[in-house]
Amino acid sequence: MTALDAARTPRRAFWGDARFLLGVLLIVASVAGVWFVVSAARQTALAYAAARTIVPGEAITSEDLREVDVALGAIGGAYLTPEQLGSDVVATRTIAEGELVPSAAVGDATGSRTTHVVVRSAVEVPSSVDTGSVVEVWAAPLEESGDHAKPRILVADATVVSVARDDSMMGGGASAVELVIPRADVAATLAAMADESALSVVPTAGAGS
Repeated sequence: MTALDAARTPRRAFWGDARFLLGVLLIVASVAGVWFVVSAARQTALAYAAARTIVPGEAITSEDLREVDVALGAIGGAYLTPEQLGSDVVATRTIAEGELVPSAAVGDATGSRTTHVVVRSAVEVPSSVDTGSVVEVWAAPLEESGDHAKPRILVADATVVSVARDDSMMGGGASAVELVIPRADVAATLAAMADESALSVVPTAGAGS
């Protein structure tokens, strides 16, 4: 071994030790990362799931919800919390039974742009139409001749709250349907009911298929 080789030996040992320590640190960091992910996945938070189908504009109380412990992770803030559940909370869209309730699906009752009306459909309502179904309301105005004019769409976007079907001979298959409709359509709907227009509740295109 030359003097030059002897001088280089300690430097090789130093870099060898550095690589060894770096490898150990990488292993520790990898294990810590896995532990963090597993630990975060095991952490659960309280959330609400709908105990029944809730329709737009309907007030939401604790009786309409059930508490569930779920692992939401970083998206936990996107769902309804006990602090947000007040006495004036309403649904802003249909929330299906069993669905976790998003914060974006509820709002302040004072700002609600919908209301409930009950209409009697002149034709049989399909069996597929039930709570939460999206339907159209058609109206055929009564003319002076006693006949009904050509039907037109009265409400293009309504949500069914409940359906009371009348299958008796006297009822002729007509149904009383409670609907959630935009407040902007209330006046026209009430006017159609008052002038004895023939109202029909039908599923929207593609609904109930």
